[in-house]
Amino acid sequence: MNPVLTVEGLAVRYGSVEAVRGVSFHVDPGETVALVGESGSGKSTLAHAALGLLPPGAAVTAGRVVVRGTDLAAADDRELRRLRGRTVALVPQDPGASLDPVMRVGRQVAEVLEIHGLATGRAAAALAREALARAGLDPDRVAHRYPHELSGGMRQRVLIAAALAGGPALIVADEPTSALDVTVQKQILDHLAALTAQSGTSLLLVTHDLAVAAERADRVLVMRAGELVESGHPAQVFDAPRHPYTRELAAAAPRRDGVSERVGRDADEPPLLVLDGVGKTYPSRTGRAAERPAVEALDLTVSRGRTLALVGESGSGKTTVGRLVLRLVDADTGRITLDGLDVTTTRGPELRALRRRVQLVQQNPFTALNPRLTVEAIIADPLHAHRIGSSADRRRRAAELADVVHLPADALHRRAAELSGGQRQRVAVARALALDPELVVLDEPVSALDVSVQARILDLLSGLQRDRGIGYLFITHDLAVTREIAHDVAVMRTGRLVEHGPAATVLSDPQDAYTRALLDAVPDPRRHRPVTTPSHP
Repeated sequence: MNPVLTVEGLAVRYGSVEAVRGVSFHVDPGETVALVGESGSGKSTLAHAALGLLPPGAAVTAGRVVVRGTDLAAADDRELRRLRGRTVALVPQDPGASLDPVMRVGRQVAEVLEIHGLATGRAAAALAREALARAGLDPDRVAHRYPHELSGGMRQRVLIAAALAGGPALIVADEPTSALDVTVQKQILDHLAALTAQSGTSLLLVTHDLAVAAERADRVLVMRAGELVESGHPAQVFDAPRHPYTRELAAAAPRRDGVSERVGRDADEPPLLVLDGVGKTYPSRTGRAAERPAVEALDLTVSRGRTLALVGESGSGKTTVGRLVLRLVDADTGRITLDGLDVTTTRGPELRALRRRVQLVQQNPFTALNPRLTVEAIIADPLHAHRIGSSADRRRRAAELADVVHLPADALHRRAAELSGGQRQRVAVARALALDPELVVLDEPVSALDVSVQARILDLLSGLQRDRGIGYLFITHDLAVTREIAHDVAVMRTGRLVEHGPAATVLSDPQDAYTRALLDAVPDPRRHRPVTTPSHP
């Protein structure tokens, strides 16, 4: 049985940087292979090499990539275009950036068929509808919509439909669920696995999530700094890793039971933030009637020096709660107080003073920082906005905070684009600390980060909380991360609170069916596939 994909001794260089060094592996027909590693490990370079899509600055200095008998280095542009979509197809990471915002999604799937000469006109439209249906979407509802009218999970299904439309032998899925809720992630991966099994399509799954790799793959390849350091069946790679780096990744992965030692012991602390019967309804886009309330009759408390994790899927209302606490939107009903001060009625100078006490760390460190400013200016920006201190004072404060969050000394004079993802998130945390806040709203602060970087950021947040007594409102969809940081957990669904209590209780003995469904959807490396195929070196 000939492999669908063969990579032999591949080396890829970007200028003076050797991104991939002597990597060899193959993917057999019908096999799912997971390529695991942190950012900068070379896994995305390998994925692009499998598609013949290395960027202009990349140079293959050794080895070769063979797809269904075709050496990609020897193939001309016409042959590569024929291969892509028909023999090997891509499901990219970000559907928001990958789908054309001004083209209806049905047309985008049909375009794949037309480009490869598989169908035209009405026939292509009909086959596109079939592909959307196979991907778990209702073509009558979806085909005529634009990408922005669909949820993140629906957009990812459109990309799967487009990838499968040409009947490829191999699908390369590059972090296809990293931005999705755990339940949607499970649905997408279940559906992708079912579709590839039905068609006999092979899958190269590129991911930084070890639990996803363990659950979904027949074989796991672990990358580090451009080298393949370990490979084998998930049972071997995760239960008995041979390489120290694999052991390090496994140790950094969020736990799937109990509560982390980071959380520490329970202690009675005075309430800091109190939400009492808070509600918010956004007007209908059509203006005919009010939509379902985004938040309804919500009661919550965040204590000093403690973390309340607000958990739920997209659309649950948790981000609206954060915006209400920050007074970025006004509550329609109820009352929010911060250390006794009524947040909902505060105006003018009092509101400005309030915002010194409550700060925000946003989800995406790649978009949350001003790309034109130096790190020093970014950290000092809140001080400048509130007219605190002289320029020299602000520079000193920025340097102090950079040290607090363990940024290298030379980072202060660099821009965000010159930093890694974890370093950027440390800058965001330092900026939030500039005004010595009592409460920090953390909106999915580690969801875009690799597991080892994620672990270091969670360690940082826990240490700052212990040292400074800060209260955290930690907004997340990831219950594995919740175990690592939260003292208390509140679970939201469609604007309502369905479960609330100490983290140890809620996460070990959930009472609501929705909470149980969220926990069941969390990937677990112990749920790896049975050994049905031989392990390859």
